Amino acid sequence: MSEAQSAEGLASQVAANLASVKARIAAAAARSGRDAAQVRLVAVSKTFGVDHVEAAVVAGHCELGENKVQEAAGKKAAAAGDITWHFIGHLQSNKVRLAAETFDWIHSVDSVGLLRRLDRAATELHRPLNVLAQVDLAGEATKHGGSAEEVRRIVEAAASCESIALRGLMVLPPWSPDPEAVRPFFRQLRELREAYATTKAGGLQLDQLSMGMSHDFEVAIEEGATIVRVGTGVFGPRTRPPR
Repeated sequence: MSEAQSAEGLASQVAANLASVKARIAAAAARSGRDAAQVRLVAVSKTFGVDHVEAAVVAGHCELGENKVQEAAGKKAAAAGDITWHFIGHLQSNKVRLAAETFDWIHSVDSVGLLRRLDRAATELHRPLNVLAQVDLAGEATKHGGSAEEVRRIVEAAASCESIALRGLMVLPPWSPDPEAVRPFFRQLRELREAYATTKAGGLQLDQLSMGMSHDFEVAIEEGATIVRVGTGVFGPRTRPPR
């Protein structure tokens, strides 16, 4: 198979996968009385090459998610297209400036200190940045996220930020093969967002809930997700483990 044929096959497969995922998004939205246009699909390209990113762009999908700052920066430099980049991993303090340069959305702000460092970096870069506060609802030692109390402080601190806009909340619930098992976490995040929006947010626009991945995004949509993060459902199984 020639390189051109291989690229064509990849583009065709990614386009078909995207169409399937978007149909499932529409069905889940309809079940919950929502407009599918309210749900943004972030195609998670972590560990996949630039060829997969470009296949998504060719299919008309330009919202990509990554969990490694340097990996994403390399892809951004190499890929063609007007792509909106989402950071969905844990952000280390020494990567804050590069993250602010690379991404349009950062889903994983888990402390007031990180919020303020991002704001300083974005201000120095003269670059607006949308962020979400990551909430730890299950207390899992292997995952990051701020406690409900820390997220309350993030919401309060965000009102005075100069260059970043806190747009809502994100959660990584405990893994379960049964999507229904994680429904309570999605519901809890929605209720938390509603509470912050009415009592703590001031003039902030807390309109986003980033929750749901390939195996459970339909349940997340039924519970109010506005952003779903889908990797294998779009790009297929990963051939190497995440770094």
